[in-house]
Amino acid sequence: MVGFKNRYMVMEVFLDPNKDISKDDPIILSQHNISKAIKDSILVNFGECGLASSLGSFQVKYVNHVTKVCIIRASRDEHQKVWAAITMVKSVGNCPVVFNLLDLSGNIKACKSAALKCEELKFEHLKVVSGALQTEDVNKHMQNLERIKMLEH
Repeated sequence: MVGFKNRYMVMEVFLDPNKDISKDDPIILSQHNISKAIKDSILVNFGECGLASSLGSFQVKYVNHVTKVCIIRASRDEHQKVWAAITMVKSVGNCPVVFNLLDLSGNIKACKSAALKCEELKFEHLKVVSGALQTEDVNKHMQNLERIKMLEH
């Protein structure tokens, strides 16, 4: 019996720096927001048949709203279509975004280590930039850095 083959993409999300982020409309990246934006892009660019073929194993496995790193799963046969659709995503919610592929792998463990490495670098950079003026939310995420969800399900 052959297992179902997947590809995992570690993506970095860049929010538009010129966007005024007000308290009334905060941009919070979540699995639902990113998944909806990617599915809409697949539908627009590849049609209903392309969307249906991609949805078999498509899932946003992990999102960190502080570091803006996410892990996306797609089937081996459809990962190029999903990747192409991700590059054509213009916005998540009302905020313009750009996705950057950091790592592409066939197993979740390699992606998990790549995501951890990227997040550690970002948190180290954040510590240097912010100095002692760190918020509680950032401190909480820094303490829980090693506890990325078990993504094997």
